[in-house]
Amino acid sequence: MRKLLRLLLGVLIVVAVSLTAAPAAEAASRPYCGIWWGSLAKTGAGPSYASASDWVYNVRTGRHACYDRLVVDVSGPVRTYTVQYVAQIHTEGGGFPVATRGGAALQISVMNPGYNPVTGAQTFFYADPNELRNVTGYRTFRQVVWAGTYEGYSSIGIGVRARLPFRVFVLTGPGSSSRLVVDVAHRW
Repeated sequence: MRKLLRLLLGVLIVVAVSLTAAPAAEAASRPYCGIWWGSLAKTGAGPSYASASDWVYNVRTGRHACYDRLVVDVSGPVRTYTVQYVAQIHTEGGGFPVATRGGAALQISVMNPGYNPVTGAQTFFYADPNELRNVTGYRTFRQVVWAGTYEGYSSIGIGVRARLPFRVFVLTGPGSSSRLVVDVAHRW
């Protein structure tokens, strides 16, 4: 009788442990906040024609529940872009290294200048190119830097806590403007 009770108790313990371990294993296999983005380079191509009115005029950041966001505002369509992790951010044209805080560096290059291509007048203004936006308190972003604009291309660098998944997409509007959006997840 005691052997039967011990066997029954053993079976109950095994069942209880497996029932509590299953949800933990299932949760570990689920993506964080439904994010399946990955961390490889992402590129896109908008209109290839050069317009005298499609320049970068603002860069904004925001915090969300599952990711940090950077938005590049363009006065016309976003043209060709590349967003990728790099060993070091480099300036457009000169190729000079730009230091960033964090464990990884994400470089955003967009084929839209930070100036009016007809008049040469600057269209994107900032107080400090090494602290483009204040990201104090962000979970993923550590620093946002302006890496310059040259021959129609503009570059922005993000110092990121670690190499984390990110996504990139373009939103059109309001009006004839558009936005390049880069979201970096808080974790894998």
